[in-house]
Amino acid sequence: GGYYRGAFASFITFGLFGAIALVIWFGAGMVHEGQLAGEKLNEFILYALFIGGSIGVLASVYAQLQKTIGATETIFNLMEETPEMDITNDKPLSVDVSKITFSDVNFSYPTRTDVQVLKSVNFDLDRGNTLALVGRSGSGKSTIASLLMRFYAINSGSVSVNDSPLSEIDLKAWRNALAFVPQDVLLFGGTVRENIAYGDTQANEEQIIEAAKQANAWEFIEEFPEGLETTVGERGVQLSGGQRQRIAIARALLKDPQLLILDEATSALDSASEQLVQEALERLMKGRTSVVIAHRLSTIRHADEILVLNKGEVTERGSHDQLIDQGGIYSELVKLQNVAKATNDF
Repeated sequence: GGYYRGAFASFITFGLFGAIALVIWFGAGMVHEGQLAGEKLNEFILYALFIGGSIGVLASVYAQLQKTIGATETIFNLMEETPEMDITNDKPLSVDVSKITFSDVNFSYPTRTDVQVLKSVNFDLDRGNTLALVGRSGSGKSTIASLLMRFYAINSGSVSVNDSPLSEIDLKAWRNALAFVPQDVLLFGGTVRENIAYGDTQANEEQIIEAAKQANAWEFIEEFPEGLETTVGERGVQLSGGQRQRIAIARALLKDPQLLILDEATSALDSASEQLVQEALERLMKGRTSVVIAHRLSTIRHADEILVLNKGEVTERGSHDQLIDQGGIYSELVKLQNVAKATNDF
């Protein structure tokens, strides 16, 4: 490929300079015979070079134009997007979360309207209580969390807070009142301090350190040579899974939310990290209204109500002991987890 490219470039260069040499030779003959003035020949050669050069760059101009059109389309698409909230509203609105109610909620994702993800889901969550969501993959647990954070609008039924529809509550105030600790923790490429302070940008040094201590994160932060100024790397690659989760818990503790949404996945952690994360989660949830997508029995046991989801429907509900007595899906999941735990302990 390089050989042919070089040959082609050589041919073009040879043709270009050959043409100029031919024009000069032919023009010099005309000047010699008195058919053309010398300065006119100079002008002709100069103009020919200008025109030739301009035609030569036309290809790159066209390529640049195509790039610009592509970028402009993206910008116009962004400008046409409907804003999620009114950003002109500067009033520091707040919401007091005392009761959350899901009433006959049906939902399907806008991209898959034919698949109903939630079917007539009902539950009440009072202040200070913990609701655990249990079920196999694809049963709709994460969808309930997404609806609580108002990422989507429901198809039918109602989600209300203090008997007011969630859709009527100021979105900024609602999001300020809740914190989400996801399964796959997203950290920014800045320092540990910046990642914890994201929960409350006005927090001082003492508050950040206290949140890190409560989240069992201060111990490993102190071991870093740069402490809080340690760079975590893009998406937190410099930290282990357990460390990332504890940073996310410290962030949530610093925010001190009224409602905590927790995707509590500790299955990928080793026993020591899991123990530290579990302790930190218990501190975070203490006395706080919580919705937990539960993966571990220790969290589920202390929940005030457990919803067992199967293909988008609530098939069982109640406390841990009530559901064990029922002997349904929940009871089976508990047995499976106990067997797995016993096997791992050997």
